[in-house]
Amino acid sequence: MRVKAAVLTACNQPLEIRHYPEPPQLAPGEALARVLMAGICGTDVHLWKGELPIPLPLIMGHESVGRLEKLGAGLQLDWRGQSLQVGDRVTWASSIVCGECYYCRAKRQPTRCLQRKAYGISYRADDAPHLRGGYAEKILLRAGSSIFKLPETLPTASVVGAGCALTTAIHGLERCPVSWGDVVIVQGAGPVGLAALAVARQSGAGKIIVVGGPAHRLERARQFGADETLNIADEPDAGARQKWLLEAAGGYGADVVVECVGHPAAVNEGIELCRDGGKFLVLGQYANAGNIEFNPHTITRKQLEVRGSWGFEPRHVDAALRMLSLGGWAELFASQVTHRFTLDQANEALATVKEWRCGKAVLEP
Repeated sequence: MRVKAAVLTACNQPLEIRHYPEPPQLAPGEALARVLMAGICGTDVHLWKGELPIPLPLIMGHESVGRLEKLGAGLQLDWRGQSLQVGDRVTWASSIVCGECYYCRAKRQPTRCLQRKAYGISYRADDAPHLRGGYAEKILLRAGSSIFKLPETLPTASVVGAGCALTTAIHGLERCPVSWGDVVIVQGAGPVGLAALAVARQSGAGKIIVVGGPAHRLERARQFGADETLNIADEPDAGARQKWLLEAAGGYGADVVVECVGHPAAVNEGIELCRDGGKFLVLGQYANAGNIEFNPHTITRKQLEVRGSWGFEPRHVDAALRMLSLGGWAELFASQVTHRFTLDQANEALATVKEWRCGKAVLEP
């Protein structure tokens, strides 16, 4: 049997539809899932643009929900210890770590594992078993993958609408916590910015201000609980933006500023929005989008705590799914899915995300 996939063959070139063989049998611990929905992440745009080293050709797609079709010998339980059966609807952590290297064992930093590999990012599509990304009709999950059985009450669109943005934000704000009553400024109103807003709100932030654009994303930020928003199109001057945001934060600046933009220039702007003794979390610079001139005196003068965060662990997937069961988060994140495409429309989906024309675009193979 052949499996259809949308494949990145060269950076800045259209994805191609290709077909790969379905594995005739599964090795112990593996799982074959039919992809129900795959998110088009902003990181996929960076991959397409060549801003991260990746093997080509590549089946992208690292935030997906699927239905189990085959289980390899010995795979009986999900990450939470629940029974797994063919037909179950599941999601999975996008990466697998070795558990043995310096960062996994000695430093307890598994997201920096020296052997870490991620679905939709690390596997060359022409190498067997081929099916290692969500932009395909089916995906073959490696033995050792962290699989999560989904309750029937949790919509697929909620899980993919939250995507890796929510798990990334949970990890980031774990490393740079928001305390009860804090004033928080979120730079960026895309999926990561909205997720950071949601986690900050759930953590007890007293006031949350979002700066970004375009207007439809800021409207969604208000739906997610932002107290105030600033559209950069309405205030293109960085100095004027800084003045407005500092005043909105009470005059001194925010307790926590979370950068979720992905453009390096946002870092210089963001550290000036922190109060003295505040915290600055760099969450959006996942890809190498270039350098900036930077004055470290700002960090010293303001006595800042500056943190970075990379990826997430399976426990953050667990936390994200639990958060989606609270309040109205499942409905809000499901509303993020504004554009749906088939595999044949993968290039249109990618362009929609690249041009900021959607909340969340997804493929439904």
